[in-house]
Amino acid sequence: MIRRFLPVLLLLAVPARAQQLPVFELGVAGGGGWLPAYPASDQNQWRGLAVPYFIYRGSIFRADDQGLRARANLADGIELSVSASGGVNASSNDVTARQGMPDLEWVGEIGPTLRFTLWRGEDEASPRRIVLDTPVRAVFSTDWTSVSFRGFTFAPDIAYEQAHFLSPHARLRLSAGVVFGTERYADYFYQVDPEFVRPGRGAYDGKAGYVGSRLSVSYRLPLTERLSVVAGGRIENFSGAANADSPLFRSDWNVSVVAGFAFSFWRSEATVDASSQPFD
Repeated sequence: MIRRFLPVLLLLAVPARAQQLPVFELGVAGGGGWLPAYPASDQNQWRGLAVPYFIYRGSIFRADDQGLRARANLADGIELSVSASGGVNASSNDVTARQGMPDLEWVGEIGPTLRFTLWRGEDEASPRRIVLDTPVRAVFSTDWTSVSFRGFTFAPDIAYEQAHFLSPHARLRLSAGVVFGTERYADYFYQVDPEFVRPGRGAYDGKAGYVGSRLSVSYRLPLTERLSVVAGGRIENFSGAANADSPLFRSDWNVSVVAGFAFSFWRSEATVDASSQPFD
């Protein structure tokens, strides 16, 4: 799903050798990839995006590629955060199944997440962990003249993360998860109103429920103290989805490939200890 890959592109530039990280950073992140037009689409498109980013590494609160986070644990191994995500638009003229229908707008999501650390490795030279994330997010879309509410998603996933993988301060992440959406969310992607009915595309009303499952991998590699690159991929399966009967539901499988960069053009003189935060 397009919107779920953008956090991969918003990765901070992490020092490749220094053991200190700046408290504040400003920079630009960008990237692109071969992405499905929408969930369960049978067409992929080349899409790209560049955005500014801001990082704050406080002792309690954080703002980085993992969202807005409160570092004060609710309990041992449990962390509360506010996470956000976004996605690019898609012209219906370029998508056979949606021709004649409104374009898909830019999409944004925001909401709370509980992170459970299920396991930590004991090797300090190559820190590793398994985490369970449980984000609940409100979804919005915009054409930059107005904003529309598009329902909610619940997208729990379990991930294996390893720092210093193959290179100092590089990070590997492997994850598996599922996605559920409200009816309003389903309507945005799968509903066909009567005025858009045509041969081979009957009327359809979206249904709340299971959207699909996914396997993802990403790898971030710092090249310098200011520049990092990232690459990733995702396989999604929509078998058994609540909206499999929609005429806009065209494929049980989606495959995505992305690559991106992050460049930090301003960094504060104040720093924090990087060795104590291997996954930041």
